[in-house]
Amino acid sequence: MQLLQSMQLFARLAELGSFTKAAESLDIGRPQVTRYIQELESSLGVRLFQRTTRKVTLTAEGERFYERVQEILGSISAATSMFDRTGATLGGRLRIDIPTAFAQVEFMTSLKEFTTDFPGVSMVLGVTDRTVDLVGEGIDCALRIGELPDSSLIARPIGMATMVTCAAPTYLSEHGEPTNLDELVAHRGVNFLSGQNNRTLPWHFSVKGHDQAFISNPGITVTESNAYVQCGVASFGIIQAPGIAVSQYLASGALVEILQPYRPQPRPVSLLYPSRTHLAPQVEAFIVWLQGRFPTLHSAWLE
Repeated sequence: MQLLQSMQLFARLAELGSFTKAAESLDIGRPQVTRYIQELESSLGVRLFQRTTRKVTLTAEGERFYERVQEILGSISAATSMFDRTGATLGGRLRIDIPTAFAQVEFMTSLKEFTTDFPGVSMVLGVTDRTVDLVGEGIDCALRIGELPDSSLIARPIGMATMVTCAAPTYLSEHGEPTNLDELVAHRGVNFLSGQNNRTLPWHFSVKGHDQAFISNPGITVTESNAYVQCGVASFGIIQAPGIAVSQYLASGALVEILQPYRPQPRPVSLLYPSRTHLAPQVEAFIVWLQGRFPTLHSAWLE
């Protein structure tokens, strides 16, 4: 195996901490990964990894080697991609993860434009609201809505998402429509339980320019965004969701926006990725594309 390929494999194994995950991310067999690492260690005359049945970790020598490998791969990536951002020869696998709210036809239509612009890129799309381990799961970048927990990930703001408080007409006909926040106490809501810390996420409202949080009396509590919206459509109670996630239901009349004078401030949308160094060209191309394309993904609800 060539030295450059060995270094790329070494870096991937160091990041993922698993021979199996490294093999899957590079689309090669696990025995090959083991053999190539053994050959690299033999050629260098040092042991790069400590291996246990559960985990693979870098030795002290491996950590020093990893620092230099990052620098080398970063320089090579910059040099080989500096003249090509058109997509004509750009290739490789791109694995992204988006929240359920963005799994709408408008976003997918725009995503199709990216694959048309970069036909050599093989895209793997994940859809989830949970906190993903980008390095451990081999994900190149993830799109997320809302405030982000502190982490070692790079977070690049790309826009804002409008939030909407709404309910089904049948719910409003049975329980009446609240016209101010004080009246919310008498109403039922669909609560969303965060998988990250197992707590109910509050609604937010803008009152004279200030944010006011509110946790409703639950008609039902759910842990998945699509089920959350469907429970609102099914009249379990009031919901508050990104406008892009409920747009079709507002247009059809299945949901009605309420408390519009108290509509919360838009929530930030960020693109997360593990490192600024040696970004693969296809990942860098997607980041640049999404930053430029985001405001037009759904102009009514994204900005």
